Order: sequence, then structure tokens, then C-alpha cells
Amino acid sequence: MTVKVNGTVVSVDSRAGPEYAVVRELLRQRAIETDLLSPDAGNEEEITGAIERLLAREVQVPAATESECRRYYDTHRAEFRSGDLVHARHILFQVTPSVNVPEVRARAEETLKEVLAAPEIFEVRARQLSNCPSGQADGNLGQIGRGDTVPEFEQAVFRLGPTGILPELVKSRYGFHIVSVDRRIPGADLPFEEVRDRIAETLRELVEERGLRQYVSILAGEAQIEGARIDAATSPLVQ
Repeated sequence: MTVKVNGTVVSVDSRAGPEYAVVRELLRQRAIETDLLSPDAGNEEEITGAIERLLAREVQVPAATESECRRYYDTHRAEFRSGDLVHARHILFQVTPSVNVPEVRARAEETLKEVLAAPEIFEVRARQLSNCPSGQADGNLGQIGRGDTVPEFEQAVFRLGPTGILPELVKSRYGFHIVSVDRRIPGADLPFEEVRDRIAETLRELVEERGLRQYVSILAGEAQIEGARIDAATSPLVQ
């Protein structure tokens, strides 16, 4: 089926799916409408840059208040402990400026389903697919303490829960990770003052993600879309 956005035919990557293509086209057209992009621009880097500027301008992300940070701390105490240790393995699907991100994500999702269904092949897939040197050691990262990894990876592996392969991909600045937490060694609670900035950043990311979804939903509600379904909304963007 042909996919169109406001009469424009959209090229669909078979692995990323029509929804991704529609969202990108909605944002591209909005960037043109707001004079952030020339209508005849065809360079993917130029389009991506314009979309990033558009979102930075039109999706406002308010800073978390002290009370919001405190409330998050009180309801997520297990995330803020010193001395916590985990033994973990991972398979990294690296993201670089030259790669097709939806395609990398799709490949990571496919592999995650495979290892969840058959955990015994985790080491094999790590050696075959991981873009991290640890892949040659079956994905083994050894013993990890807080502060040893980037915050987004740390948050995932230290989140309280059972051991085993995490059921969702972990996204970090390096790419998409399939993670197995093999052992947890608990530590002691950290005071709020030490983790406030980390909490504020976590809340900012959550609000940003919600704002982006709402923004795209509004654009979809005002557009004529054929061949794909995007959640549409007609109310103003509300953070």
C-alpha cells in the first residue's frame, strides 16, 4: 500500500515500518512550514538537523521542581543506593552517525526476542553480533558498580527486579543493548542531595518523551495520512 502524508508519497524502510516514515515526513513538512528547511532540501543530514531544531523550538521541556524530584526519590528508593553491584552481560548494537538507526533497532529487537526465547544462545549472539569488545568474552562485563557505566545503562541494570535477561532494549549514547543481569549485590541508600541532579535529568527525559509523542500526535491530527495509522489529537500540546 502506498503511504502518503498530505498528498506526498513517503518512502518506507521495510524494517523501520510505515509509522516511522510518516512521523519523519510530518516533522519534515512542519520544518518547511516554519522556515527551518528549504522545500527542495533532499540531503538526509540537512533534514535531520532541521527536525532537531524544530523539536528544540516547539517541544518545551520544563525543569523538574524540587518537590517532583523528592517525590520520585521517595518512590524509587531502590535506584539510589551506594555500594550496589551487579554482574552483567550485554550485546551492543552500536549507533554511529553513518548507520540507519531504525534498522539497527529492528535488528536488536529481533535478537532480543531470540535470546528471550532461548537464553542459552546469549553468549553465541554476543560473540557474533556485539559491537563491544566484551562480545569476545560472551558479552561479559564482569562486576559493575554505580558510576562505572553511562547513566542510562546504569539506571537499567540497577533497577530493582529479578535477575536474567531484561525484557526490553536498553538505549544508551552508544546504541541499543540487550542486557542480562546475572547477580545483584545490594548496598546502602544514597541521600537525596547526592542524587537530585540525576533525578532531575531522568524526569526531564520522561517529560521530553511524552512531549514529543503529544507533538507528533497533534501534527497527525491536522494531517491527511494514507497507508499508516498514527495516534491523532486535536487538543493543544500540553506538557
